[in-house]
Amino acid sequence: MLEEKYYSVRMRASQNGPHEQGGKHISGGEQISTYTDLKSMVNVLLEKALSHSRGNPDFMQIQFEKIEEPIKVLKPLPVRTYEASSVEEGQSAARKLLEQAGVPTESIDKAYELITEFSELRGAILFDIRSGLRIDDRNEKGIRVSRMDWLTANFEKWAEHYQLTRSQRMREALVLAAKVCAHPATVAELCWSDDPEYITGYVASKRLGYQRITKLKEYGDERGCRIFFVDGLSDLASYIEYLEKQPIFVQWEEKACHTS
Repeated sequence: MLEEKYYSVRMRASQNGPHEQGGKHISGGEQISTYTDLKSMVNVLLEKALSHSRGNPDFMQIQFEKIEEPIKVLKPLPVRTYEASSVEEGQSAARKLLEQAGVPTESIDKAYELITEFSELRGAILFDIRSGLRIDDRNEKGIRVSRMDWLTANFEKWAEHYQLTRSQRMREALVLAAKVCAHPATVAELCWSDDPEYITGYVASKRLGYQRITKLKEYGDERGCRIFFVDGLSDLASYIEYLEKQPIFVQWEEKACHTS
């Protein structure tokens, strides 16, 4: 799979100007492509930005660059779904899962205090579970995880085997969670979308896998959340370098799977 040359394709779109000039974030996306498939990959990202429920963008940037580094292959995280009947129930489940993943209760409380303040970030907050502080220095930008993908055919085989949805949204979320959780310093990730029409979120960790929670916000709410809880992070720059630059593919090995 990895003998060809690959390219990282990235898109960001905003309304009322570029993000750096205060524009409202509309959409972002990541793909890894062969040279032959670049045109179709660009079209997928273009369509994603032009049909987003957050609004119509008036600024968009799509770029690609050749990947020179070796691509790391990761296995998909196991998936479970918690059916929540209300936001309160969903958020309570998220907090319990974070505790099970190894995040202290005090750190969870402090992290939740930041959620409203940083709900418009384009990227993630890095939150240290020992100090109880946000430790990245990206202010309103946050950390954007990049250079990652899961080939569609392999993803669809995996989804069919486990009787899960084949949605593009879920594929992208699983890829990001797999990359983030693969780093030794990551304890857990908490996420829900800024898409007003999508209210499902998740808690992910090496210990728990990918735990979907069906209701983490009210329908119509454009406020999102993405927090990476970290521990034992001696080199912040190296961790951010991994998130932004290390290319990864998620790949399901069908022959190695357990029957279910």
